[in-house]
Amino acid sequence: MASRRLPSQPPVLPGFSFVRVLGSGGFADVFLYEQDSPRRQVAVKVMLAEYVTGEVRRMFQAEADLMAQLSSHPSILTVYESGVAADGRPYLVMELCSPVIGQEYREKPLPVADVLRIGVKVASAVETAHRAGVLHRDIKPSNILMTAYGNPVLSDFGIAGRVGDTEIDETLGMSIPWSSPEVLASSTNGTVQSEVWALAATVYSLLAGRSPFEIPWQSNTTADLMSRITKGKPQPIDRADVPDSLEQVLVRSMSRRPESRPQSAMEFVLALQAVELELGLAPTQAEVARGEWAAATVVDLDDRTRVNPVRTVDPGRRKRRQPGAPRSSSQHTARRTSRDPGPTPLSDRSSPPRSAPVSKAFAWALVACAGLVLVLAVTTIVVITRAGAPAAIPVVTNVQSNVQDAGTVVFSWADPGIGPDDSYQISTADGGTSIQRSSEFTVAAEPGETVCITVRVNRDGTVGDPSGEKCVDVPGAAG
Repeated sequence: MASRRLPSQPPVLPGFSFVRVLGSGGFADVFLYEQDSPRRQVAVKVMLAEYVTGEVRRMFQAEADLMAQLSSHPSILTVYESGVAADGRPYLVMELCSPVIGQEYREKPLPVADVLRIGVKVASAVETAHRAGVLHRDIKPSNILMTAYGNPVLSDFGIAGRVGDTEIDETLGMSIPWSSPEVLASSTNGTVQSEVWALAATVYSLLAGRSPFEIPWQSNTTADLMSRITKGKPQPIDRADVPDSLEQVLVRSMSRRPESRPQSAMEFVLALQAVELELGLAPTQAEVARGEWAAATVVDLDDRTRVNPVRTVDPGRRKRRQPGAPRSSSQHTARRTSRDPGPTPLSDRSSPPRSAPVSKAFAWALVACAGLVLVLAVTTIVVITRAGAPAAIPVVTNVQSNVQDAGTVVFSWADPGIGPDDSYQISTADGGTSIQRSSEFTVAAEPGETVCITVRVNRDGTVGDPSGEKCVDVPGAAG
């Protein structure tokens, strides 16, 4: 085994005082400094002198610019400033965070609830980066840090790329255990689907205490891992508290076929939130850039008009809709804050004394109000009737199945006309649930097993009628 190198000498930085070494990587060291003004402790990432070239300087500055644009996200590491030290080494001044997740998950796997929360937050950060046209390309446990307030943040955009970039870079570095099959095969530098694979592999690692294709007590060389990743399935997680539904989400997200995975980081978020609901946990808020902010951070400014942010609602804070209450646009006019309680119901208003004189103007106002109330009542009845109609949520029909090699079953169906904020909720016979936007669902089955699914459309937390259970028998092993 190669000996671990000693850290480089910390550079002299005006306005900063060196405290101690925090860590060493392949191309850079990280030091703890104290900033003079404003007074605070910061982490400073310094490039190693032997790697500093004109191209490396450019890449280092690109990382600084990129992280500065994205670091307003609560789950992306904050970059304060960048520069070049007197000795010629470029550096980044960053928020001081703890590497406890990447350091300890192998010795002490995290509780399921904590992993789901971390998964949702980091995947939300990745979704935000994707909407800005950026691929991280190095998602793994050691690149998830923890703030002083216990919030996970994604760090190290050093090898980030652009969404849709098709040019293959043979020199691109990668972290083998968390790299997708197509990246290992050098067929792509990275895609949204390969990032979903890495997210799932990272969540798996935090649960299992090892990467998905490591086999305890067996050889786990780089060649072994690459062979298993490109040909096999991840090992089962040996934990009784990990629900089958969560393992199914991870296995599907690490499918060898990119088209069988969730097609965005947001779909992966929704799948993790479904598991949280199944376990009786309050779903973790998905923090995704939206509106004008999202458009302002798009790398290609000419593409702003094509940004279509996903609306996310915190289910834990959503008020339950009373039976028969209007939905859709009528809800916006019905909601009121504590400062604006709205008009007092007519039945609760005290009537004026009989002896009190009533002016003609006031009498006409009462008549007008009564007419308005009647119109609103009729309108409300119409809105309630339309909003409550079962046909408002489309129903999936004619689910098809295709049994492929190695016992893989691919279910598919035609889009029944779902809206931009709708999703499919897939239920399996063993009680598992998955939420996704794709109209294709893959199940890994054993020979001789019968696999069944039911598909419903989920609209704003309300589930439509089922598709009807679709079952398929997986052929037994050849005798």
